[in-house]
Amino acid sequence: MLNFALRKQHLARTAQGALKALRASAVVALPEYQRSAQHGRSFAAGPSFEYEPDYSKKHDIVRKSGVDVLHDPLYNKGTGFPHAERERLGVRGLLPPGTLSMERQAARVLDDYQYGRDFIDPSHVKDGGVTKDHTRQWKVLQELQDRNETLFYKVLLDNFTTMAPIVYTPTVGWACLNYHKLYRRPRGMFFSANDKDEMSAMIWNWPAQEVDAIVVTDGSRILGLGDLGLNGLGISIGKLDLYCAAAGFHPARVLPCVIDVGTDNEALRNDPMYMGLQHPRLQGDAYFELLDEFVEAVMSRWPKTVLQFEDFQLQYAHTLLQRYKNQHLVFNDDIQGTAATALAGVYGALKVQGKEAHSLTQQRIVVLGAGSAGMGVSTMMAQGMVKHGLDFDDAAKQFWILDKNGLITRKRPDEELTDVTRPFAAIGEDDIEGESLLDVVKRVKPSILIGLSGAGPLFTPEVLTAMGECNERPIIFPMSNPTYRSECTSDDAQKYTGGRAIFASGSPQPDAHYEGRKICSSQANNMYIFPGLAMGAHLGQTGVITDMMMTAAAEALPKLIPQQDLDKGVVYPRLSNIRQISQHVAMDVIKIAAEEGHLSSVKAMRALANSDESLLHWIDAHMYKPKYNSLIRLPTGVLE
Repeated sequence: MLNFALRKQHLARTAQGALKALRASAVVALPEYQRSAQHGRSFAAGPSFEYEPDYSKKHDIVRKSGVDVLHDPLYNKGTGFPHAERERLGVRGLLPPGTLSMERQAARVLDDYQYGRDFIDPSHVKDGGVTKDHTRQWKVLQELQDRNETLFYKVLLDNFTTMAPIVYTPTVGWACLNYHKLYRRPRGMFFSANDKDEMSAMIWNWPAQEVDAIVVTDGSRILGLGDLGLNGLGISIGKLDLYCAAAGFHPARVLPCVIDVGTDNEALRNDPMYMGLQHPRLQGDAYFELLDEFVEAVMSRWPKTVLQFEDFQLQYAHTLLQRYKNQHLVFNDDIQGTAATALAGVYGALKVQGKEAHSLTQQRIVVLGAGSAGMGVSTMMAQGMVKHGLDFDDAAKQFWILDKNGLITRKRPDEELTDVTRPFAAIGEDDIEGESLLDVVKRVKPSILIGLSGAGPLFTPEVLTAMGECNERPIIFPMSNPTYRSECTSDDAQKYTGGRAIFASGSPQPDAHYEGRKICSSQANNMYIFPGLAMGAHLGQTGVITDMMMTAAAEALPKLIPQQDLDKGVVYPRLSNIRQISQHVAMDVIKIAAEEGHLSSVKAMRALANSDESLLHWIDAHMYKPKYNSLIRLPTGVLE
């Protein structure tokens, strides 16, 4: 009994100790009024602090949403909108995904105020790149576009030859490099990995009920500048400026987009002003799921829009094109537009030499650069040879493709060959795998040398001299952008070939001078192709854009070169006639679409049935003309 009593007392003390500990621990979680009561203050005693009303405004009432808020200088916070507020106000997707504090925004303004914003690499100026005049002119045009878009396109169209290099290459490369520093006002839409499963709702934040053309990039290989992440939006904007000016798309019905999947550019991620996602790029299925969602979102709202993919790295560019091109009105300008432009230039160069288009089958072509652009050019030129009688395998044997490791042959490890490069891999002995450009030129004696490496002056004096030694009129196309990434200059091309080169570059270069005479230089710029191609596909409601349409666009250009220009070695039409060029490209795209059974527009069919002149007139009638029309105010909801 004694032991039982002692044990009972021990259990009681243990229980009391546990209860006391539990109460002590619970005090931390008690509300303030209970804790006060435990410390001797009764609930009736009230709070321990005085009531001090704060009459300063902590919120503003706005009766606007979407772009109307962003265009209101009193309420617009720019990149300072928190994410919850973006959702409330319907501006999600209309701003970069990153949020900058007011202090950081102010720091950017002060930096601009004190030091200006040229951001120019002096070495690039020396190499023929962007100058202070370029950046000054770009700022003038951007400010004009922000306040009066009609006048902007009037000025651009009337001065297209001199202003195209400002809104597009080479200046657009500078704008993309520095987009996070230059950003002042949103233009276009921003999609990111943070928007997964939300894009179909976000797309309705864009105010336009009709969109005829969209250009989208993931920023992975902007021009020859590499991974610029969110900053790549600048290239989408520049492209669509040309859609409107060159082909007459209405500015209210175009949409520049960027899909921010992160960036592998560590310097950009660490830049405090960068407004994109600050993590490495998505890869694999996660990447494709995001792209699928974007395409489904835009195509569900605007099923007839033309969707152009721009500056996607080779790893994904071909896959995305094949994934969507038979489902939607889709093309990739780097693969197909650059290729069609190069093919058009080669046709023009053959015409300069007095040769017919079918002589393409006799050309030996060396291409430096095995990325999306280089392989796109090779594939389309091979398809051009097929059209003139060769089979594809024989056509592919007319090409020698080099990458950073030299000549690509069948001896290259299989894992390094893609489905696109494999048909063009040279067949030969082991010792030509990885062969240098100079050795390839000396051994192969090509008639055409094309550069799409984006790696700078790789067409050395020795390479150019070798081209001159094996050709009466060597065709030399350094097509890399921007200018300082070009494989050679116009002056060097003429100097080392004895003034005999037929020359075209990706970004504009001046006419060359050799032994006292001026030799014309051409610009192999995609703007000759993509605006008219897109307009033809849009007006014809073709549903898809086929390889034959791209080839037809390329074949349209040489017919527009005046004989006096051919006599000077010019291989493209004059940019001053850009609207006429785009009309003819659109016409030939519509005609081949009809032959292939892809033409759906009844009005286009009727115009085509009458005559080429009738079709051209019909296309011109649908082109946007920048002029001041009379404005009529309608109440909200009427005719919307």
